[in-house]
Amino acid sequence: MKKLYITMILAFVALNIQAQIDRSKMPKPGPAPEINLQEPQRFELKNGLKVLVVENHKLPRVSVQLRIDNPPILEGEKAGVSSLTASLLGNGSKSIPKDDFNEEVDFLGARISFGSQSAFASSLSKYFPRILELLADAAINPNFTEEEFDKEKQKLLTGLKAQEKDVSAISSRVQNALAYGTDHPYGEFVTEESVNNVSLVDIVQFYEDYFVPANAYLVVIGDISYDEVRLLVEENFTPWVKAVPPSFQFSRPSNAQYTQINFVDVPNAVQSEVAVESLVDLKMNNEDYLHALMANRILGGGAQARLFLNLREDKAYTYGSYSSLGNDKYAPATFTASAQVRNMVTDSSVVEILKEIDKIIKEPVTDEELKDAKAKYVGNFVLALEKPATIARYALNIETEGLSKDYYKTYLERINAITKEDVQKAAEKYMSVDNARVVVTGKGSEVMDNLENINFNGKKVPVKYYDKFAADIEKPNYEAAVPEGMTANSVLEKYIEAIGGKEKLMGVESYSLMAEAEMQGMKLDLEVKKTSKDQFMQDVKVMGNSMSKQVVDGDKGYMVMQGQRKDLGEDELKKVKEESAPFPELNLLNTDVSLEGIEVIEGKKAYKIKISDEKTSFYDIESGLKVQDAISIEAQGQQMNTTIDYNEYKEVSGIKFPFLFTQTMGPQKIDYEVKEIKVNEGVSDLDFE
Repeated sequence: MKKLYITMILAFVALNIQAQIDRSKMPKPGPAPEINLQEPQRFELKNGLKVLVVENHKLPRVSVQLRIDNPPILEGEKAGVSSLTASLLGNGSKSIPKDDFNEEVDFLGARISFGSQSAFASSLSKYFPRILELLADAAINPNFTEEEFDKEKQKLLTGLKAQEKDVSAISSRVQNALAYGTDHPYGEFVTEESVNNVSLVDIVQFYEDYFVPANAYLVVIGDISYDEVRLLVEENFTPWVKAVPPSFQFSRPSNAQYTQINFVDVPNAVQSEVAVESLVDLKMNNEDYLHALMANRILGGGAQARLFLNLREDKAYTYGSYSSLGNDKYAPATFTASAQVRNMVTDSSVVEILKEIDKIIKEPVTDEELKDAKAKYVGNFVLALEKPATIARYALNIETEGLSKDYYKTYLERINAITKEDVQKAAEKYMSVDNARVVVTGKGSEVMDNLENINFNGKKVPVKYYDKFAADIEKPNYEAAVPEGMTANSVLEKYIEAIGGKEKLMGVESYSLMAEAEMQGMKLDLEVKKTSKDQFMQDVKVMGNSMSKQVVDGDKGYMVMQGQRKDLGEDELKKVKEESAPFPELNLLNTDVSLEGIEVIEGKKAYKIKISDEKTSFYDIESGLKVQDAISIEAQGQQMNTTIDYNEYKEVSGIKFPFLFTQTMGPQKIDYEVKEIKVNEGVSDLDFE
């Protein structure tokens, strides 16, 4: 009865208070909550290493972050030396072999990783003394061996090879090179030639020059006492020899004199990479730094920002469009607004991105936009405070960026004080449509005509042309003349002859193919079987489990996706049957396919044959072999483009088959290596049930 009585009183009080609230008026916001960031305790070793300690006893864990705050380093003809140094650091030490080192770290349930001028470790607090000892040993006494160097060098070269056709990688490289120049640390890039210039001696020299304690900070956060940290750090890091890194002077990069399109032709691109970029002098200790971040968030900071709402939600040009605004105390940073868009809307996307930048510069943002952006910043800031790594980053920022001691304690207060006028002034200062570079990386034969006709704010936007390594070139010629008398039929006949001849192909009743690929660390197995009786089976397996399967047997067929079976409709069945023949080109002879011209595919001229509205095939002019299929498909209500490149033809039973084919869709690329092909064996009617 007593509990009931208390409940009734509380309910009455609540109703009485509610009755006194005037809900026609918006309540006034309360003061920003006070942020109580724990002040790091500091000490410094005689060799110059500065140590910050934050005790946090909520969980029995400790994290250690080592950062060497050196100015940017120009690697020149040996670009890649820093990347190789990073990959070799942490491979044990002079006293502990690599395998023993890694085994002990794993046994303790810890993590240790290195960059070329950084390191990180985390562990349970009871193992912290040993983990710090291992970290220090690997950092101060690295185990650089010729064997490991050769392995890491080969990995880097393999990675560069994989990026040769990667449109995103090409775009990023050219953006940096054009913004800064290739003689600036932020503009230079790694090439096969520069990697081959690097020796183990260069790795040792780079380490001795730059992995030094003069500009080094060690941040320790977690369930540990300051006194214990000081004792352990002095014991393990005092042997680090005092040294100062070499200093360099760089020419100051500048923006373009006028807004221009810088175009890079990548013939295999199935979509265009568009990036509007300009240099900005923005540092974290600038008074308007937070104003600039707010302007960027409203413009392109997420799914509720203007670029995303315009290019994706309104126009459906892309899956997403975003902007970023960097800061740097050593050199100008970059402002970039970007999107990956379909070829046919490349020019329209350029105009829309420029419009959105122009609008935020010339017009105040709305109250709602500012309110939402502030709420996002506040939420992210408060959530981030739960992570020890955040505290470490804030402590480092205060030390290295010249910030006030209360910078993060007053962060929310300063965010909430930002006005629409502040945002517009920051946009005017740090964003530009007057001297911006619009870097477009894509398929020139499909996008150049429209790009050359772009007008913005009453002015024609000029186009300049660059190769994949940012060297200026003449406009590519996309109008190579088709030889007189050449037709689609003669292109197909040349292909048929190149792979074995019509008589040989007609003798194929069936063939089977097995191929392997890797996607995001997972193994893919592809099995394809075809017969001359309109029978087709394709099965893609992930880790041994079928992910996607298609089967056609004459006039019936089905597909299975993630265990769900669906019978093919009439239109679906027709499209699959067109590809089900062992050699579809035999069926295309004397049909209405058309020769559309000549295009450059992977540096070689190829005939372009339009098979249907959804499919175009390319055949090498010299060899006659098929080099690419370009296919347009509809998925989730959006039109998507994919290409399949064919390479490494080898002969099986007198017929040439491609043993490497690469499928590209957007940023995703999968290389299938054929392991086995059987002709007229290994296929039965049971495969198509």
